[in-house]
Amino acid sequence: MANHAARDILYKQFVENNSIDPKLYDKYVVKRGLRNSDGTGVIAGLTNICNVHGYVINEGEKAPIEGQLIYRGYNINDIVNNAVAENRFAYEETVYLLLMGELPTRSELQAFSDIMAENRELPPSFFEDMILKAPSKNIMNGIARSVLALYSYDDDPEDRAPAKEMATAISIISRLPNIMVSSYQVKKRVYDNESLIMHPLIPSHSTAQMILSALRPNREFTDEEAKLLDLMLVLHAEHGGGNNSTFACRVLTSSGTDPYSAYSAAIGSLKGPRHGGANAKVSQMQECVKRGVKNWDDEDEVAEFLKRILRKEEGDHSGLIYGMGHAVYTLSDPRAVILKANAKKLAKGTEYEAEFRLLESIERLTPQLFKEIKKDDKVMCANVDMYSGLVYRMLGIPSDLFTPLFAVSRMAGWSAHRFEELVTGKRIIRPAYKAIRGNKEYIPIDDRK
Repeated sequence: MANHAARDILYKQFVENNSIDPKLYDKYVVKRGLRNSDGTGVIAGLTNICNVHGYVINEGEKAPIEGQLIYRGYNINDIVNNAVAENRFAYEETVYLLLMGELPTRSELQAFSDIMAENRELPPSFFEDMILKAPSKNIMNGIARSVLALYSYDDDPEDRAPAKEMATAISIISRLPNIMVSSYQVKKRVYDNESLIMHPLIPSHSTAQMILSALRPNREFTDEEAKLLDLMLVLHAEHGGGNNSTFACRVLTSSGTDPYSAYSAAIGSLKGPRHGGANAKVSQMQECVKRGVKNWDDEDEVAEFLKRILRKEEGDHSGLIYGMGHAVYTLSDPRAVILKANAKKLAKGTEYEAEFRLLESIERLTPQLFKEIKKDDKVMCANVDMYSGLVYRMLGIPSDLFTPLFAVSRMAGWSAHRFEELVTGKRIIRPAYKAIRGNKEYIPIDDRK
């Protein structure tokens, strides 16, 4: 009983000592979450890497526009469309662009792809010591620990020379898919009582081909499947310096710490349900809708169920329709637009076609229902997570890997931002917090009540 009472006191103190009156944020003009009152981000830096464009400021007011995603000056639609037109993989080219700043020539791309293939193998005994002997139910946890552990396998992990930083980044980008699949296979064996299947790597494979080959027991996949997974990797590779995980990477980098610490922190950030882990929330909500709506093609029935979600009567009772809305994009998320078109093509004539139409209905109905129930006419669009889960399921990829695949792809963007912070930052990132608790007179221990 004493232990229970002590825990109750600790819980009460935890809540009381960490609560701040929301009115004080307005009083002291504190921009919570580094956000302005209109939802735009506080400008905390400059970057040459990526532009995430979803609105314009017109006479002091935020005006919505069609979303744009620009990698090193190149529109994501041009990168994707060119790869499709030439029927080739684009992720390795995207990694090169983000790290080097320019598009590679054919020979440069081949050489870079060969370097990535050479770096995929894990260090000797790494799998046994860091993955097999330390399984985790959560793959994001497993890969974050693995990246941090790679520090111990580096002969000079504190070397900050540009060549060393580039080599370290390429090695982690190349190894992360292997770490992800290995962690998943061990998780299946230890926690799901399934067979542990480990395939040797095939050097000629692209990153997308390597992932599918390593995941599937028979190693078989179609070219269309590999190209679609490659597209997913391209779309998730980078998203500006202000997103939580990239900013976390830049914050740690600004302290002068090693790359393994900075990248593992970014993975830890992406794991959160308010960031990369949101795709799991989207999938859970979609499953809830699929169970709760009898006729998926009846928009009235779908609308009524979505209203129940908004009224916190269904789902996780948050009142949120996950997969809708974005911090920057307003009229459209270019990643969602591209994914939706590909999902529609892949789903046509399959068991997934009805589910695709259901997601279309959710996307179409939500803005008006949000306005009706929440009394908020906020402009919103489907974000990348609305259709990403469906695409992954059509590719036979388990839900355990939805967010880890995000991390595998985003390593390229994190690396680019670390490089930029190292070269141009030159100052530790340290925003201010205003202390609001006054001074107290110290009380000797025997006089305390």
